[in-house]
Amino acid sequence: MDISPLAGRTVAVPEARELEVFAALLERRGATVLRCPLVAILDAPDPAPVLAFARDFARGSYDDLILTTGEGLRRLRGCIERHDPALGPAFLTALARVRKITRGPKPARALRELGLKPDLAAAQPTTAGIIASLAEEKLAGRRIGVQLYGTEPNRPLIEFLERAGAAVQTVAPYIYAGAADDAAVHRLLAQLAAGEVDAIAFTSTPQVERLFAVAAADEVRAALARPLVAAVGPVVAAALERHGIEAHLMPEEAFFLKPLTAALEEALRASA
Repeated sequence: MDISPLAGRTVAVPEARELEVFAALLERRGATVLRCPLVAILDAPDPAPVLAFARDFARGSYDDLILTTGEGLRRLRGCIERHDPALGPAFLTALARVRKITRGPKPARALRELGLKPDLAAAQPTTAGIIASLAEEKLAGRRIGVQLYGTEPNRPLIEFLERAGAAVQTVAPYIYAGAADDAAVHRLLAQLAAGEVDAIAFTSTPQVERLFAVAAADEVRAALARPLVAAVGPVVAAALERHGIEAHLMPEEAFFLKPLTAALEEALRASA
């Protein structure tokens, strides 16, 4: 008898960047993994605005830098390395000097890779969490850089900073693009609707948006009504909720793949 905790269970994984890492975590527990990467992360198609921000930043033009994702910092540095490597040391010097504000553990991890750490971490890994953490800070006259989540303009955060009197400049070092073709997305939805999948685990907001961009909202909601729907954290859960989908489970505090895997294991074992 197979005593693997997820033996006989099928989990759909729309993750792209860390697809094999996530799949391996599940497969080691006995799960069958349905791989369907819904989005790809690509460098910004035009490096000029990213480099302009980096050069301005390296000159010491900012007091604060808000990092919304670890991917953003890595892509920003990658852009510098490819197009203007001589800028790298000055950029890192400026990064060490400014107040670094992070939304969640992933940008904090990206800073630690550089021997740095956040100066202010949002209480919750959301835009609202950043705003709450800065609500009592004196921001008037401060020059603040904001690394965007993909190309999402994040107007609530920008407007909050501007109302507080800060001068704000944004940078978008990467974009999201479709990874699976539309036919593959429809096949995934058909498998979900047919009850062939026990759970689907969303790890980013663009994965949710891709489903609703490819198929009719009613079709997506019907497909997601059958499996256990998991979200890696509150931002993804909120994206699902905006579309009328309830996330059945989410890690309680550490919003990473390993805690998500553990939460899935617990929930699927309980539903056996």
